Amino acid sequence: MDVAQLQALGRRALEIERDALSALLPRIGDAFAHACELMLACQGRIVVTGMGKSGHIGSKIAATLASTGSPSFFVHPGEANHGDLGMITRQDVVLAISYSGETAEVLTLLPLFKRMSAPLISMTGRPRSTLALAADVHLDVSVAKEACPLNLAPTASTTATLAMGDALAVALLEARGFTSEDFALSHPGGSLGRKLLLRVSDVMHSGERLPRISPDTTLSATLLEMTRKGLGLAVIVDAQDRVQGVFTDGDLRRVLEQGLDVRSTRIEQVMTRGGKRIAAEHLAAEAVALMEKHKISALLVEDAQQHLQGVVHMHDLLRAGVV
Repeated sequence: MDVAQLQALGRRALEIERDALSALLPRIGDAFAHACELMLACQGRIVVTGMGKSGHIGSKIAATLASTGSPSFFVHPGEANHGDLGMITRQDVVLAISYSGETAEVLTLLPLFKRMSAPLISMTGRPRSTLALAADVHLDVSVAKEACPLNLAPTASTTATLAMGDALAVALLEARGFTSEDFALSHPGGSLGRKLLLRVSDVMHSGERLPRISPDTTLSATLLEMTRKGLGLAVIVDAQDRVQGVFTDGDLRRVLEQGLDVRSTRIEQVMTRGGKRIAAEHLAAEAVALMEKHKISALLVEDAQQHLQGVVHMHDLLRAGVV
């Protein structure tokens, strides 16, 4: 089989799955809205179950629901028949997935779901199947054909089922008013979590680590302080610890070019007045944006009265994974 034939087969598979997804659009109707209402009213968890490929898709749907504000977990129907059914309560909503709607391991659980009065939502490819008819709400994920040339391996059907699950998760996310900050709270270890949860106060240098000097400090003493603290700058403050200015490695190069005496020159004569600043409670991601905007590598951190609280350096943000 040549390259062109392989490419044609790949395109054919994608075209079939694209058509399967397009066919889902008219099915986002009253049944979909009712399924969302049941999930929103759920006082417990959304329990997803399915066997084989449907189980793999169900596990992904449960994970998506859980990470977008709808507490959910996956239960394998085989394990549920051997003890795990105790994980399901009357306060839960069950989402059962079976393309045929006749999966024996799932059907075995139906009487138990009914006995505990847990609302049942089904996803099948056969609206007249046993599972579809037994459910309180049925979502049709049928496809005209599978992408598999034998029309056997679940391909387009699993894509359609996963997409329907995503549609539910997104609708519920919007209905709950779920925000990016909420998302970060459930993903604290990820890059998004770090960007949305980490504050300037979490990464800034403070206390004895600050290169803090007074305006009458000599340039030579300033250089010693900069070397000890290793931030590439010194912060000039008055007697009340209010920021007066900043002196950086770049300022030092300009001073040396002017030929000034480092032993007699006072830092207030050569410092950059002001300096770019940020509040400690701001997000670390905001500090990154400010540094990139002004093409600088550090920011002063001060309170509302302009008292110096710390210094945040781009290196700290890199180590924290914010950049």
